Amino acid sequence: MALDLEEQEQVDELKAWWNRYGNLVLLGFTAFLLAVAGMQGWRYYQTKQSAESAAMFETMQNALAANDLKRVRDVTGAILDQFPGTAYAVNAALISARVNFETGDVKSAKAQLQWVVDHAKQDAPQQMARLRLAGILLDEKSYVEALKLLDAPHDDAFAGLVADLKGDVLAAQGKIPEASTAYKMALSKSKPNSAYHNLVQVKLDALGAGK
Repeated sequence: MALDLEEQEQVDELKAWWNRYGNLVLLGFTAFLLAVAGMQGWRYYQTKQSAESAAMFETMQNALAANDLKRVRDVTGAILDQFPGTAYAVNAALISARVNFETGDVKSAKAQLQWVVDHAKQDAPQQMARLRLAGILLDEKSYVEALKLLDAPHDDAFAGLVADLKGDVLAAQGKIPEASTAYKMALSKSKPNSAYHNLVQVKLDALGAGK
C-alpha cells in the first residue's frame, strides 16, 4: 500500500533518527541486559557463598561439640580463607579465638581477634573482639597497646565494659586517678545493685577512691 506524503515524511524521519541514534539505543539496551545479568550473577554468588559458609560453620560447631579442637581450628581457617566476607567467618573467628585462648594458644587467639577487628562489617562483633584482645594484652602487660584498642570509637552499649577494662589497665600502670575516673564511668553505665556494678565498686574501693 502506497504511503501518502505525510506518512512518508514520518517514515523518513524515523529512518533518519535511527541512523543517527540506533547504535546508541542498541548499546544502551545491551548495557542494561548485562547489568541485569550481573545483578543476578552476584545474587547467585552471594547465596552460594552464604550456603557454603553456613555448612562449614555447622561443621565447626559439630567439631566443637565433639571437643575436636584441631578440627575446629582447621575448619575456621578454611572459612576465613574462603568466605572472609560472611558473618559466619566473624563468628567462627570469635569462637576459635576463645578455644585457642582457653587451651593456651594465646598467639592464635590474638591473631583471630585481630582478624575480626580488621574485617568485621558490623560494629558489635568488632567491638567485642577489641575488648577480648585488650584483655589479653592487659594480661601480657602490653598496656599501651591495650589502651589504644580501648580508645577506639565504640557504641554506648559497650561503654561500661570499655571503661571497666580501661580502669584495669590504668590501675596496672599505677595511674590511680585515671583508673578511678574510668571505674566511675563504668559504674555510671551499669545497673545499680547488679553483680557487675558491685564488682566495679570493689575495684574502685580497692584504689582507695571511694564512691
